[in-house]
Amino acid sequence: MTQKSETDPKTRITIRDCSIINLPQVTDPRGNLTFIEGGRHLPFEFKRIFYLYDVPGGAWRAGHALKNCHQFLIAASGSFDVILDDGRERQRFHLNRSYYGLYIPPLIWREIDNFSSGSVSLVLASEFYDEQDYFRDYKEFSKAVGGIAL
Repeated sequence: MTQKSETDPKTRITIRDCSIINLPQVTDPRGNLTFIEGGRHLPFEFKRIFYLYDVPGGAWRAGHALKNCHQFLIAASGSFDVILDDGRERQRFHLNRSYYGLYIPPLIWREIDNFSSGSVSLVLASEFYDEQDYFRDYKEFSKAVGGIAL
């Protein structure tokens, strides 16, 4: 398998490396169940789980890219939009069900907006928190991935 690179245009990570992943569903008249097992349902092992909640109307979150960390976002409750950007192309994903999520590999800029009232964004991450793993400035991110100004 060819390793993805942030600088080689033939192997650089792009929006096409992001994907919606359906999770197992156990349906039952008393209520449904969805689960995620490490090493089975995601293309990475997760080390950290966090969630966003009580996001005020009109607010947005994220606004960063990660250098090494893979993430998987789920709308555990309600809905929201995730805008992904690889430095050359942008794409918006609407998440509104708890039985699927959005896989985001490293080196993809992400922003989250359009939160519904009471929404909860559940995030599984491949790495422990490390501030040094973040690009928080879009121009710095774009330069690192050989992007163009969008």
